[in-house]
Parts: sequence; structure tokens; C-alpha cells
Amino acid sequence: MTTTNTWLITGASSGLGLALTQKVLAAGHRVVATSRSGALPVQHPALTVMHLDPTDRRECRRAVQEAHEVAGRLDVLVNNAGYGLVGAVEEVSEEQARAILEVDLFGPLWLTQAAIPLMRAQGRGHIVQVSSTGGVGSMPMLGLYNAAKWGLEGFTESLAGEVSSMGVRATLVEIGAMDTEWATSGMQFSSPLPAYDELRRQLFGTSLVPWPSEPGATGGGSSPAVIAEGILAHVNAEEGPLRLVLGEGAADQIRMVLDQRHRDYARQPGFRVEG
Repeated sequence: MTTTNTWLITGASSGLGLALTQKVLAAGHRVVATSRSGALPVQHPALTVMHLDPTDRRECRRAVQEAHEVAGRLDVLVNNAGYGLVGAVEEVSEEQARAILEVDLFGPLWLTQAAIPLMRAQGRGHIVQVSSTGGVGSMPMLGLYNAAKWGLEGFTESLAGEVSSMGVRATLVEIGAMDTEWATSGMQFSSPLPAYDELRRQLFGTSLVPWPSEPGATGGGSSPAVIAEGILAHVNAEEGPLRLVLGEGAADQIRMVLDQRHRDYARQPGFRVEG
């Protein structure tokens, strides 16, 4: 791709969003980057930074319109803003459930809805949804996070079939372990019930909520820069899969989930699953 494109990247103040912003700028493109604070720890002549609360539908539409006005077009939307929530389904409060769905599911939906008419009018565009292996399978204590990512995967798969004839691509980036603060300072926790303490010890090595972590600790895994390179290469390619699998252990995790699902369906009478 030799032309200069305009990218809108949400949740760009740290982690993957920041790494992707830097990679895209280094590749010679324009970036409109959003964060809740309206600030980024980098400066660049081709970088515009704006405040965005992804839970506010009007703000999402405003951000997309302003990003489009930067160069009269919007080529790539990356819905990266989001967070994790640890808690058994029984433990999660109504406020917590609604909050994570607002950020991790509805925020990308509002931004996607705002971007489609602009991309359709220009005859091309790419919507990139940052999902995870938690959008393919689920595990105990992450049910509401999984629900948000499953919802993101569901509407994006439909979207891909709806807009492909308009020249618009859609991608789900299913990320495995990544070396960011997502699993430490970027994680929220429900109020624990003693009934789940033993399960917490089995899963996380401690029943403490939140779990103890050292200042600056990260979740381990692939670096955000490596994930960002994979996303940039995928967008630059003329075509590619709907589901882009990136990050340490991601392929193995997804394979295990699909194998288990295959076995579960195969147990049912009259349901034959071809291997």
C-alpha cells in the first residue's frame, strides 16, 4: 500500500493501542488516536489525539466525524479500547455487567455504525475489532468479559457479509497472551463470594481479590509491538482471513476450544460431526 491512509485507533494511551499508533505513524500514515484522558505519551506531525468515552454513542459519532475531517476520509477504524473483568457469573454486579458491555461491546458497535457510511461513500475501508481468544472460548471467572467478546465476534461476522460488496473489510483480531498491564492494573474484579475461593486458588494461585501484583507487572506473552506489526501487515494486504490469530499461545488455545466443542457436539445422538 503506497497511499497515505487515515487510521482511527481507540484506547491508544498504552499497550497495544499505543504500539499500533506508533507503528502506523512510522509507516507513513495519519493517525487519529483516542483515549479517555485525551492525551498520549507520544507526539508526531501526523498524529491527532482526542478524548473519547466509548460508552457515549454521540461521542463515538463525533470522534469518527472528526477523524474523517482530518484528511477528508477514514480508511481504517481499530476498535481497541476495552478492559477485563474477573468474577464468577454469580458475583458480578449489575453495574459491572452493564459497564463492561458498554465499553467492550457497545463502544465498538457505535463506532462501527458511524464509520460504515463514510467508508461506503469512498468505496473502501477496513474495520478492525480487537478481540481475543476469549472471544472464541470462555473460562470460569471471565464470563462477562467472554460475553462482551462473543458479542463483538457475532456482530462482526455478520458485518463482514453485509459490507464486503461495498469495498469494506472487517477483521477480528483474536489475541493470545500479550505483554501488557491488561491482566494487572487494567483488570477489574467483582466482590468475591467465599464459595468460589477454592476455584480462584486453582485458576489463579490465590483466592485474594484483586490478586497481588508488583508495580509495572504485565501479563507476559507477546509484545504489543509484535501484535501491532501483525495487524499493520494484515491491513496492508489486499485480502486476508476474517479472524486474524496473533500472540503467544493463541493458535493452541483456539485449537483446544474448537476440539472440545467438536467433542461436545459429537456426544449428542443423531449429531454427526465430520473430523
